[in-house]
Amino acid sequence: MELQGTVKKLFETQTFASGFQKREMVILTQEQYPQPISIEFLSDKINLLDNVTEGENVKIGINIRGREWTSPQGETKYFNSITGWRLEKVFDNGSEPTQAAPSHSAAPVSNENPFAGDDDDDLPF
Repeated sequence: MELQGTVKKLFETQTFASGFQKREMVILTQEQYPQPISIEFLSDKINLLDNVTEGENVKIGINIRGREWTSPQGETKYFNSITGWRLEKVFDNGSEPTQAAPSHSAAPVSNENPFAGDDDDDLPF
């Protein structure tokens, strides 16, 4: 899956006791009601965020992951996370389709009837 938006926030890399590392970012989607989406980059993917700055438009390849957790009281809860695995900068706003500009090399428009001199009418109606 892919998400596209503007980088709203970049967080520092977190390193855990086990040696595991992750870095998170928040993008603001480009739609009628923009959504702030938190995306985490894990282990060898954290370096994808090195050349990105807040305010840039990006397209991110993501995976959605889910996990189940049971509390000591026996209550089961479910959690989702969005993990980034690819990141590319988008240099246009990408939020609206672009329209082709009219061509200025077209022949001038004439208001003359091209069939005005045709007296030879062989149409059946």
